[in-house]
Amino acid sequence: MTQAATQSPPPPGSFLQRRFALGARGTTINTEIVAGLTSFFTMAYIIVVNPGILGLAGMPVAAVATATCLSAALACVLMGLLANAPLGLAPGMGLNAYFSFTVVQAMHVPWQVALGCVFISGVAFLLLTAAGIRQMIVAAIPAHLLAAVAGGIGLFIAFIGLKNAGLVVASPATIIALGDLHQGAPLLALIGLAIMVGLSMVGVRAAILIGIVVTTLLGWVSGLTPFAPAAVHGADLGKTILALDLPGALHMGGKGFGLGLIEVIFVFLFVDLFDNIGTLCAVTKRAGLINPDGSIRDLNRMLYADALATMAGSMLGTSTVTSYVESTSGVEAGGRTGLTAIVCGLMFLIALPFAPWAAAVPLAATAPALVLVGALMMAPLHEIDWHRADDAVPAFLTLVMIPLTFSIANGLAFGICAHAVIKLMKREITRGDWLLLVLACLFVIRFAYIAAA
Repeated sequence: MTQAATQSPPPPGSFLQRRFALGARGTTINTEIVAGLTSFFTMAYIIVVNPGILGLAGMPVAAVATATCLSAALACVLMGLLANAPLGLAPGMGLNAYFSFTVVQAMHVPWQVALGCVFISGVAFLLLTAAGIRQMIVAAIPAHLLAAVAGGIGLFIAFIGLKNAGLVVASPATIIALGDLHQGAPLLALIGLAIMVGLSMVGVRAAILIGIVVTTLLGWVSGLTPFAPAAVHGADLGKTILALDLPGALHMGGKGFGLGLIEVIFVFLFVDLFDNIGTLCAVTKRAGLINPDGSIRDLNRMLYADALATMAGSMLGTSTVTSYVESTSGVEAGGRTGLTAIVCGLMFLIALPFAPWAAAVPLAATAPALVLVGALMMAPLHEIDWHRADDAVPAFLTLVMIPLTFSIANGLAFGICAHAVIKLMKREITRGDWLLLVLACLFVIRFAYIAAA
Protein backbone atom coordinates (compact mmCIF):
# COMPACT_ATOMS: atom_id res chain seq x y z
CA MET A 1 0.00 0.00 0.00
CA THR A 2 1.41 3.38 -0.95
CA GLN A 3 2.05 6.16 1.48
CA ALA A 4 -0.66 8.29 -0.17
CA ALA A 5 -3.19 5.52 0.32
CA THR A 6 -2.40 5.21 4.02
CA GLN A 7 -2.83 8.93 4.71
CA SER A 8 -5.99 9.80 6.58
CA PRO A 9 -8.40 12.26 4.93
CA PRO A 10 -7.98 15.89 5.96
CA PRO A 11 -10.09 16.90 8.95
CA PRO A 12 -13.27 18.93 8.31
CA GLY A 13 -12.59 22.59 7.93
CA SER A 14 -8.89 22.14 7.14
CA PHE A 15 -9.26 24.09 3.88
CA LEU A 16 -10.71 27.06 5.76
CA GLN A 17 -8.02 26.69 8.40
CA ARG A 18 -5.31 26.96 5.75
CA ARG A 19 -7.00 29.53 3.52
CA PHE A 20 -7.64 32.04 6.31
CA ALA A 21 -4.77 31.10 8.69
CA LEU A 22 -7.24 30.60 11.53
CA GLY A 23 -4.75 28.84 13.80
CA ALA A 24 -2.03 31.43 13.26
CA ARG A 25 -4.44 34.18 14.24
CA GLY A 26 -5.79 32.34 17.27
CA THR A 27 -9.37 31.88 16.12
CA THR A 28 -11.77 29.13 15.03
CA ILE A 29 -14.45 28.66 12.38
CA ASN A 30 -17.24 28.95 14.95
CA THR A 31 -15.75 32.14 16.37
CA GLU A 32 -15.47 33.65 12.89
CA ILE A 33 -19.10 32.81 12.11
CA VAL A 34 -20.31 34.45 15.32
CA ALA A 35 -18.13 37.49 14.61
CA GLY A 36 -19.50 37.77 11.06
CA LEU A 37 -23.08 37.63 12.32
CA THR A 38 -22.25 40.28 14.92
CA SER A 39 -20.78 42.62 12.29
CA PHE A 40 -23.81 42.14 10.04
CA PHE A 41 -26.40 42.95 12.69
CA THR A 42 -24.39 46.03 13.69
CA MET A 43 -24.24 47.23 10.07
CA ALA A 44 -27.64 46.06 8.84
CA TYR A 45 -29.31 49.41 9.48
CA ILE A 46 -27.75 50.59 6.19
CA ILE A 47 -30.20 48.35 4.28
CA VAL A 48 -32.97 50.71 5.37
CA VAL A 49 -31.13 54.01 5.83
CA ASN A 50 -29.24 54.10 2.52
CA PRO A 51 -32.35 53.67 0.30
CA GLY A 52 -34.11 56.31 2.40
CA ILE A 53 -31.35 58.86 1.78
CA LEU A 54 -30.75 58.08 -1.90
CA GLY A 55 -34.49 57.86 -2.48
CA LEU A 56 -34.67 61.58 -1.69
CA ALA A 57 -32.43 62.09 -4.73
CA GLY A 58 -35.11 60.59 -6.93
CA MET A 59 -33.62 57.12 -7.10
CA PRO A 60 -36.05 54.14 -6.97
CA VAL A 61 -35.97 53.02 -3.34
CA ALA A 62 -36.53 49.31 -3.97
CA ALA A 63 -33.72 49.24 -6.52
CA VAL A 64 -31.34 51.09 -4.17
CA ALA A 65 -32.18 48.65 -1.36
CA THR A 66 -31.30 45.77 -3.67
CA ALA A 67 -28.10 47.51 -4.77
CA THR A 68 -27.19 48.15 -1.13
CA CYS A 69 -27.39 44.46 -0.23
CA LEU A 70 -25.63 43.28 -3.38
CA SER A 71 -22.79 45.81 -3.14
CA ALA A 72 -22.25 45.11 0.57
CA ALA A 73 -22.24 41.35 -0.03
CA LEU A 74 -19.76 41.63 -2.90
CA ALA A 75 -17.51 44.05 -1.00
CA CYS A 76 -17.38 41.95 2.17
CA VAL A 77 -16.57 38.74 0.27
CA LEU A 78 -13.93 40.57 -1.76
CA MET A 79 -12.32 41.94 1.40
CA GLY A 80 -12.32 38.49 2.98
CA LEU A 81 -10.78 36.73 -0.01
CA LEU A 82 -8.34 39.43 -1.15
CA ALA A 83 -7.09 40.84 2.16
CA ASN A 84 -8.12 38.19 4.73
CA ALA A 85 -9.28 40.97 7.03
CA PRO A 86 -12.37 41.00 9.31
CA LEU A 87 -13.72 44.17 7.72
CA GLY A 88 -17.33 44.69 6.70
CA LEU A 89 -18.10 47.10 3.86
CA ALA A 90 -21.28 48.78 2.65
CA PRO A 91 -22.40 52.11 1.17
CA GLY A 92 -20.93 54.75 3.47
CA MET A 93 -22.83 57.15 5.69
CA GLY A 94 -21.97 60.77 4.99
CA LEU A 95 -21.09 60.25 1.35
CA ASN A 96 -24.61 58.98 0.63
CA ALA A 97 -25.94 62.21 2.16
CA TYR A 98 -23.46 64.26 0.10
CA PHE A 99 -24.54 62.34 -3.00
CA SER A 100 -28.24 62.98 -2.39
CA PHE A 101 -28.45 66.44 -0.84
CA THR A 102 -25.44 68.27 -2.31
CA VAL A 103 -24.68 66.68 -5.66
CA VAL A 104 -28.19 65.80 -6.84
CA GLN A 105 -30.44 68.28 -5.04
CA ALA A 106 -28.22 71.35 -4.64
CA MET A 107 -26.09 71.03 -7.79
CA HIS A 108 -28.95 69.56 -9.86
CA VAL A 109 -26.78 66.73 -11.16
CA PRO A 110 -28.84 63.73 -12.34
CA TRP A 111 -28.31 60.73 -10.09
CA GLN A 112 -27.08 58.71 -13.05
CA VAL A 113 -24.26 61.20 -13.59
CA ALA A 114 -23.51 61.20 -9.86
CA LEU A 115 -23.12 57.40 -10.01
CA GLY A 116 -20.66 57.95 -12.85
CA CYS A 117 -18.66 60.27 -10.58
CA VAL A 118 -18.61 57.56 -7.88
CA PHE A 119 -17.24 55.06 -10.42
CA ILE A 120 -14.51 57.48 -11.55
CA SER A 121 -13.53 58.14 -7.92
CA GLY A 122 -13.18 54.39 -7.43
CA VAL A 123 -10.92 54.13 -10.47
CA ALA A 124 -8.84 57.05 -9.16
CA PHE A 125 -8.60 55.39 -5.74
CA LEU A 126 -7.38 52.21 -7.41
CA LEU A 127 -4.72 54.05 -9.43
CA LEU A 128 -3.55 56.11 -6.44
CA THR A 129 -3.15 52.95 -4.41
CA ALA A 130 -1.21 51.21 -7.19
CA ALA A 131 1.07 54.22 -7.66
CA GLY A 132 1.73 54.75 -3.95
CA ILE A 133 0.42 58.33 -4.12
CA ARG A 134 -2.09 57.56 -1.39
CA GLN A 135 0.67 57.73 1.22
CA MET A 136 1.70 61.16 -0.04
CA ILE A 137 -1.83 62.55 0.20
CA VAL A 138 -2.34 61.14 3.69
CA ALA A 139 0.95 62.66 4.83
CA ALA A 140 0.03 66.07 3.39
CA ILE A 141 -3.12 66.52 5.49
CA PRO A 142 -2.54 67.10 9.21
CA ALA A 143 -4.21 64.81 11.72
CA HIS A 144 -6.31 67.58 13.30
CA LEU A 145 -7.98 68.31 9.95
CA LEU A 146 -8.75 64.63 9.41
CA ALA A 147 -10.38 64.54 12.83
CA ALA A 148 -12.36 67.67 12.01
CA VAL A 149 -13.59 66.15 8.73
CA ALA A 150 -14.92 63.11 10.62
CA GLY A 151 -16.67 65.35 13.13
CA GLY A 152 -18.05 67.63 10.42
CA ILE A 153 -19.51 64.70 8.53
CA GLY A 154 -21.05 63.55 11.80
CA LEU A 155 -22.73 66.94 12.26
CA PHE A 156 -23.85 66.82 8.63
CA ILE A 157 -25.48 63.41 9.08
CA ALA A 158 -27.07 64.38 12.40
CA PHE A 159 -28.50 67.59 10.94
CA ILE A 160 -30.09 65.63 8.10
CA GLY A 161 -31.57 63.25 10.66
CA LEU A 162 -33.02 66.11 12.72
CA LYS A 163 -34.45 67.64 9.55
CA ASN A 164 -35.98 64.36 8.36
CA ALA A 165 -37.58 63.89 11.77
CA GLY A 166 -39.09 67.37 11.75
CA LEU A 167 -37.17 68.28 14.88
CA VAL A 168 -35.62 71.25 13.08
CA VAL A 169 -37.41 73.18 10.35
CA ALA A 170 -36.68 76.12 8.07
CA SER A 171 -37.44 79.58 9.42
CA PRO A 172 -37.40 82.88 7.47
CA ALA A 173 -36.51 84.77 10.66
CA THR A 174 -33.79 82.57 12.18
CA ILE A 175 -32.84 80.30 9.23
CA ILE A 176 -33.72 77.21 11.26
CA ALA A 177 -35.99 76.65 14.23
CA LEU A 178 -37.41 73.94 16.47
CA GLY A 179 -40.11 71.85 14.82
CA ASP A 180 -43.59 71.19 16.19
CA LEU A 181 -43.10 68.56 18.87
CA HIS A 182 -46.86 67.91 18.95
CA GLN A 183 -46.60 66.24 15.55
CA GLY A 184 -46.23 62.49 15.24
CA ALA A 185 -42.93 62.32 13.38
CA PRO A 186 -40.79 64.34 15.86
CA LEU A 187 -42.25 62.43 18.83
CA LEU A 188 -41.64 59.09 17.15
CA ALA A 189 -38.06 60.07 16.26
CA LEU A 190 -37.31 61.04 19.86
CA ILE A 191 -38.71 57.73 21.07
CA GLY A 192 -36.58 55.91 18.49
CA LEU A 193 -33.46 57.78 19.55
CA ALA A 194 -34.10 56.87 23.20
CA ILE A 195 -34.50 53.20 22.25
CA MET A 196 -31.27 53.15 20.23
CA VAL A 197 -29.23 54.94 22.88
CA GLY A 198 -30.66 52.74 25.64
CA LEU A 199 -29.82 49.55 23.76
CA SER A 200 -26.33 50.85 22.96
CA MET A 201 -25.72 51.62 26.63
CA VAL A 202 -26.38 48.00 27.62
CA GLY A 203 -24.13 46.69 24.86
CA VAL A 204 -26.67 45.44 22.31
CA ARG A 205 -24.75 45.06 19.04
CA ALA A 206 -27.72 45.59 16.74
CA ALA A 207 -29.03 48.60 18.68
CA ILE A 208 -29.59 50.75 15.58
CA LEU A 209 -31.31 48.02 13.58
CA ILE A 210 -33.55 47.02 16.48
CA GLY A 211 -34.35 50.68 17.14
CA ILE A 212 -35.44 51.21 13.52
CA VAL A 213 -37.67 48.10 13.57
CA VAL A 214 -39.28 48.92 16.92
CA THR A 215 -39.82 52.58 16.01
CA THR A 216 -41.38 51.62 12.69
CA LEU A 217 -43.78 49.20 14.37
CA LEU A 218 -44.67 51.79 17.03
CA GLY A 219 -45.41 54.33 14.33
CA TRP A 220 -47.66 51.94 12.42
CA VAL A 221 -49.53 50.65 15.49
CA SER A 222 -50.05 54.10 17.05
CA GLY A 223 -50.99 55.72 13.76
CA LEU A 224 -48.25 58.36 14.14
CA THR A 225 -46.93 57.30 10.74
CA PRO A 226 -49.01 55.61 8.07
CA PHE A 227 -48.36 52.07 6.95
CA ALA A 228 -47.91 52.74 3.25
CA PRO A 229 -45.62 50.19 1.62
CA ALA A 230 -45.01 50.93 -2.03
CA ALA A 231 -45.84 48.28 -4.56
CA VAL A 232 -42.69 46.49 -5.63
CA HIS A 233 -42.41 44.99 -9.09
CA GLY A 234 -39.64 42.74 -10.30
CA ALA A 235 -38.66 45.22 -12.98
CA ASP A 236 -38.14 47.93 -10.34
CA LEU A 237 -35.31 46.03 -8.66
CA GLY A 238 -32.89 46.45 -11.54
CA LYS A 239 -33.55 50.07 -12.44
CA THR A 240 -30.24 51.27 -10.98
CA ILE A 241 -28.06 48.46 -12.33
CA LEU A 242 -25.66 49.89 -14.96
CA ALA A 243 -27.66 53.13 -14.90
CA LEU A 244 -24.54 55.23 -14.26
CA ASP A 245 -23.84 57.90 -16.86
CA LEU A 246 -20.08 57.89 -17.49
CA PRO A 247 -20.20 60.21 -20.53
CA GLY A 248 -22.01 62.79 -18.40
CA ALA A 249 -19.51 62.42 -15.56
CA LEU A 250 -16.62 62.77 -18.00
CA HIS A 251 -18.23 65.83 -19.61
CA MET A 252 -18.39 64.13 -22.98
CA GLY A 253 -20.77 65.12 -25.73
CA GLY A 254 -21.81 68.29 -23.92
CA LYS A 255 -23.57 66.25 -21.25
CA GLY A 256 -21.32 67.21 -18.35
CA PHE A 257 -21.52 69.82 -15.62
CA GLY A 258 -18.07 71.38 -15.93
CA LEU A 259 -15.67 71.88 -13.04
CA GLY A 260 -18.43 71.09 -10.57
CA LEU A 261 -18.08 67.40 -11.35
CA ILE A 262 -14.33 67.52 -10.75
CA GLU A 263 -15.13 68.77 -7.26
CA VAL A 264 -17.69 65.99 -6.77
CA ILE A 265 -15.21 63.31 -7.83
CA PHE A 266 -12.55 64.83 -5.59
CA VAL A 267 -14.83 64.79 -2.53
CA PHE A 268 -15.90 61.20 -3.16
CA LEU A 269 -12.26 60.20 -3.49
CA PHE A 270 -10.90 62.34 -0.65
CA VAL A 271 -13.46 61.39 1.98
CA ASP A 272 -13.37 57.71 1.03
CA LEU A 273 -9.58 57.74 1.20
CA PHE A 274 -9.28 59.24 4.66
CA ASP A 275 -12.38 57.60 6.08
CA ASN A 276 -10.84 54.28 5.10
CA ILE A 277 -7.50 55.07 6.70
CA GLY A 278 -9.22 55.91 10.00
CA THR A 279 -11.46 52.86 9.89
CA LEU A 280 -8.66 50.50 8.90
CA CYS A 281 -6.42 51.78 11.69
CA ALA A 282 -9.17 51.34 14.29
CA VAL A 283 -10.29 47.87 13.21
CA THR A 284 -6.89 46.33 12.42
CA LYS A 285 -5.43 47.61 15.70
CA ARG A 286 -8.15 45.81 17.64
CA ALA A 287 -7.73 42.69 15.50
CA GLY A 288 -3.97 42.58 16.06
CA LEU A 289 -3.17 43.06 12.37
CA ILE A 290 -0.49 45.71 12.96
CA ASN A 291 3.10 45.00 11.93
CA PRO A 292 5.97 45.57 14.39
CA ASP A 293 6.82 48.85 12.64
CA GLY A 294 3.28 50.12 13.21
CA SER A 295 2.08 49.66 9.63
CA ILE A 296 -1.15 47.84 8.78
CA ARG A 297 -0.69 44.32 7.50
CA ASP A 298 -1.86 43.92 3.87
CA LEU A 299 -3.04 47.56 3.79
CA ASN A 300 -2.79 47.85 0.02
CA ARG A 301 -4.90 44.71 -0.44
CA MET A 302 -7.57 46.25 1.78
CA LEU A 303 -7.52 49.46 -0.22
CA TYR A 304 -7.70 47.56 -3.50
CA ALA A 305 -10.76 45.71 -2.22
CA ASP A 306 -12.38 48.98 -1.18
CA ALA A 307 -11.72 50.66 -4.54
CA LEU A 308 -13.09 47.70 -6.50
CA ALA A 309 -16.14 47.63 -4.24
CA THR A 310 -16.83 51.31 -4.91
CA MET A 311 -16.66 50.74 -8.65
CA ALA A 312 -18.96 47.71 -8.42
CA GLY A 313 -21.36 49.57 -6.13
CA SER A 314 -21.73 52.44 -8.58
CA MET A 315 -22.55 49.96 -11.35
CA LEU A 316 -25.17 48.30 -9.14
CA GLY A 317 -26.66 51.67 -8.23
CA THR A 318 -25.44 53.05 -4.93
CA SER A 319 -23.08 55.71 -3.59
CA THR A 320 -19.52 55.05 -2.39
CA VAL A 321 -18.91 51.67 -0.72
CA THR A 322 -16.46 51.89 2.14
CA SER A 323 -15.14 50.05 5.20
CA TYR A 324 -17.36 50.25 8.27
CA VAL A 325 -16.07 51.12 11.71
CA GLU A 326 -18.94 48.96 13.04
CA SER A 327 -16.69 46.06 12.03
CA THR A 328 -15.06 46.53 15.42
CA SER A 329 -18.10 44.79 16.91
CA GLY A 330 -17.16 41.64 15.00
CA VAL A 331 -13.56 41.98 16.09
CA GLU A 332 -14.69 42.33 19.71
CA ALA A 333 -16.64 39.08 19.20
CA GLY A 334 -13.40 37.34 18.21
CA GLY A 335 -13.18 37.91 14.44
CA ARG A 336 -9.59 37.91 13.21
CA THR A 337 -9.71 36.82 9.55
CA GLY A 338 -11.49 37.37 6.27
CA LEU A 339 -13.91 34.58 7.13
CA THR A 340 -15.67 37.09 9.38
CA ALA A 341 -16.14 39.45 6.42
CA ILE A 342 -17.39 36.64 4.17
CA VAL A 343 -20.02 35.56 6.70
CA CYS A 344 -21.13 39.19 6.98
CA GLY A 345 -21.40 39.38 3.19
CA LEU A 346 -23.44 36.19 2.96
CA MET A 347 -25.87 37.65 5.50
CA PHE A 348 -26.44 40.64 3.23
CA LEU A 349 -27.37 38.17 0.48
CA ILE A 350 -29.80 36.40 2.82
CA ALA A 351 -31.38 39.79 3.61
CA LEU A 352 -31.78 40.60 -0.09
CA PRO A 353 -35.41 39.36 -0.50
CA PHE A 354 -36.55 41.68 2.30
CA ALA A 355 -34.56 44.74 1.19
CA PRO A 356 -37.10 46.17 -1.31
CA TRP A 357 -39.60 46.74 1.48
CA ALA A 358 -37.32 49.41 2.94
CA ALA A 359 -39.64 51.96 1.32
CA ALA A 360 -42.27 51.14 3.95
CA VAL A 361 -40.00 52.38 6.76
CA PRO A 362 -40.87 56.01 7.68
CA LEU A 363 -38.22 58.74 7.80
CA ALA A 364 -39.04 59.23 11.47
CA ALA A 365 -37.70 55.73 12.15
CA THR A 366 -34.42 56.12 10.25
CA ALA A 367 -33.76 59.71 11.37
CA PRO A 368 -32.68 58.67 14.90
CA ALA A 369 -30.09 56.36 13.35
CA LEU A 370 -28.55 59.33 11.54
CA VAL A 371 -28.45 61.32 14.77
CA LEU A 372 -26.84 58.48 16.73
CA VAL A 373 -24.26 57.72 14.02
CA GLY A 374 -23.50 61.44 13.80
CA ALA A 375 -22.96 61.61 17.55
CA LEU A 376 -20.58 58.66 17.50
CA MET A 377 -18.56 60.33 14.74
CA MET A 378 -17.63 63.12 17.17
CA ALA A 379 -15.08 60.83 18.86
CA PRO A 380 -12.01 61.92 16.81
CA LEU A 381 -12.45 65.57 17.88
CA HIS A 382 -10.49 64.87 21.07
CA GLU A 383 -7.40 64.55 18.87
CA ILE A 384 -7.52 68.31 18.16
CA ASP A 385 -5.55 70.63 20.43
CA TRP A 386 -8.25 73.26 20.99
CA HIS A 387 -5.84 75.38 23.06
CA ARG A 388 -3.69 76.19 20.00
CA ALA A 389 -5.25 78.64 17.59
CA ASP A 390 -3.17 77.38 14.65
CA ASP A 391 -4.78 73.95 15.07
CA ALA A 392 -8.16 75.01 16.42
CA VAL A 393 -9.13 77.57 13.75
CA PRO A 394 -8.63 75.38 10.64
CA ALA A 395 -10.24 72.45 12.45
CA PHE A 396 -13.19 74.56 13.59
CA LEU A 397 -13.77 75.97 10.10
CA THR A 398 -13.74 72.44 8.68
CA LEU A 399 -16.07 71.20 11.40
CA VAL A 400 -18.75 73.88 11.08
CA MET A 401 -18.61 74.66 7.36
CA ILE A 402 -19.51 71.10 6.38
CA PRO A 403 -23.00 71.16 7.97
CA LEU A 404 -23.61 74.91 7.61
CA THR A 405 -22.91 74.95 3.86
CA PHE A 406 -24.31 71.44 3.34
CA SER A 407 -21.07 70.52 1.62
CA ILE A 408 -18.13 68.34 2.65
CA ALA A 409 -16.08 70.01 -0.09
CA ASN A 410 -16.56 73.47 1.41
CA GLY A 411 -15.49 72.29 4.84
CA LEU A 412 -12.36 70.66 3.43
CA ALA A 413 -11.59 73.77 1.39
CA PHE A 414 -11.82 76.19 4.32
CA GLY A 415 -9.80 73.94 6.61
CA ILE A 416 -6.97 73.23 4.17
CA CYS A 417 -6.72 76.85 3.02
CA ALA A 418 -6.70 78.15 6.61
CA HIS A 419 -4.02 75.64 7.60
CA ALA A 420 -1.85 76.58 4.62
CA VAL A 421 -2.19 80.33 5.31
CA ILE A 422 -1.28 79.87 8.97
CA LYS A 423 1.81 77.84 8.05
CA LEU A 424 2.85 80.58 5.63
CA MET A 425 2.33 83.26 8.31
CA LYS A 426 4.44 81.28 10.76
CA ARG A 427 7.08 80.64 8.06
CA GLU A 428 6.88 76.90 8.70
CA ILE A 429 6.39 75.85 5.08
CA THR A 430 8.89 73.21 3.97
CA ARG A 431 9.52 71.38 0.71
CA GLY A 432 7.45 68.53 2.07
CA ASP A 433 4.38 70.79 2.14
CA TRP A 434 4.20 71.22 -1.64
CA LEU A 435 1.15 68.98 -1.98
CA LEU A 436 -0.65 70.87 0.80
CA LEU A 437 -0.02 74.15 -1.05
CA VAL A 438 -1.23 72.61 -4.32
CA LEU A 439 -4.46 71.49 -2.66
CA ALA A 440 -4.96 74.93 -1.10
CA CYS A 441 -4.39 76.66 -4.48
CA LEU A 442 -6.88 74.31 -6.14
CA PHE A 443 -9.46 75.20 -3.51
CA VAL A 444 -8.84 78.93 -4.00
CA ILE A 445 -9.38 78.45 -7.74
CA ARG A 446 -12.54 76.53 -6.92
CA PHE A 447 -13.89 79.42 -4.81
CA ALA A 448 -13.05 81.86 -7.60
CA TYR A 449 -14.90 79.63 -10.05
CA ILE A 450 -17.95 79.52 -7.76
CA ALA A 451 -17.95 83.31 -7.41
CA ALA A 452 -17.75 83.79 -11.16
CA ALA A 453 -20.40 81.20 -11.95
